Amino acid sequence: MIRKLAPILGITFIDIIGFSMMIPMLPYFITHFGASPIVVGILLSIFSLCQLIAGPVWGHLSDRFGRKIILIISQIGATIGWAMLAFAPSIGWVFVARIIEGVSGGNIGITQAYVADLVEPKERSKAFGYIGATFGAGMVFGPVGGGLLYAKFGFAMPFLVAAALQFLTLGLTIFLLPESRSKQEEQNSLGLSEILSTFARPKLARILLQKAALSLGLYGWFAVFALFLQRQFHFNLTQTDIYFSAFALSNVFVNAVLIGRLSRVLGDRMMSNVGLGSLVVAFVLVPLSHNYVVLVLGMATFSLGMGLASTGITALISAAAGDEEQGAVLGTSSSLDAMAGVVSPPISTSLLGRFGPGFAAVESLLFATIAFILGFYATLRPQTDIIEEAASS
Repeated sequence: MIRKLAPILGITFIDIIGFSMMIPMLPYFITHFGASPIVVGILLSIFSLCQLIAGPVWGHLSDRFGRKIILIISQIGATIGWAMLAFAPSIGWVFVARIIEGVSGGNIGITQAYVADLVEPKERSKAFGYIGATFGAGMVFGPVGGGLLYAKFGFAMPFLVAAALQFLTLGLTIFLLPESRSKQEEQNSLGLSEILSTFARPKLARILLQKAALSLGLYGWFAVFALFLQRQFHFNLTQTDIYFSAFALSNVFVNAVLIGRLSRVLGDRMMSNVGLGSLVVAFVLVPLSHNYVVLVLGMATFSLGMGLASTGITALISAAAGDEEQGAVLGTSSSLDAMAGVVSPPISTSLLGRFGPGFAAVESLLFATIAFILGFYATLRPQTDIIEEAASS
């Protein structure tokens, strides 16, 4: 399996190194222009709103025309967006750059669909775990590299390097990445009406609803964690980068080592429930994090929960979709992440700004609990019903 997935995993690894340079840095970069934490949340939401609109469309187009061309479009947009940020003179320029990248985005759902094309359904949990491990590995190096570049050259250089890495992935995709879909598969692709009708299929809709709750919880925390570390522990950018790299390293272990084993032993549904329970515990620990022991414990619990829950639910969604609609359904699933990126950041950043760091994870705790309850309820229904529904659709 690794040999078959090596090209897409290698391209994803380089992509994530560049992308992850920016994750801890972006809130600092935005506040560099004098913006408040609420503006940070709004800017993150604008980017996600563009992805919300574009994600299902790109997924549908990848079913029709192939995954490769859509990945190329995404990489072009990311290259332009990061390069624009390197020369941003004002907060307005930052908004424009993030809109360009958001509209052209869609590489997460398309990457998942590409992998689903290459492996058997029973192997998808393990394959999606490899994607998660690749993301985590890239995030080990990206934040540290971005922090070192910032310390020596300021904000512009990390953005330029990120743009250069995106340009490199563009070249590798064009010249090295094979297409994963045959001409016959492309002709049998879905239309936009089928994308919208995804939510009209009750059993699949229940998994997507759980995915939405999970995403709302995760993206609320993604938006606020750097500000939480700054307010609660007085971290500077370098310390935040080190923390984020340590989290990414633990995420690599969860995705590369644990997920394949737990999926075989527990099944995707139970594995995702264990992950959601871990997320609930992690968010409960946030207001109790007054020392580094609790902080590290929370980080480890969050890493475990995110890996098991995200991969398990994605595998369930993929299993519920037919082979000819992987792009559309996984693109719709990815758009739920974008929806969460619109809704959650203003809420979590506002709670932190108004009530302090102890309230930073309240929104995330609420939605993680909802996702856990939905997962527990789903264990009362046979998982085979979901697959049979997809086969008959």
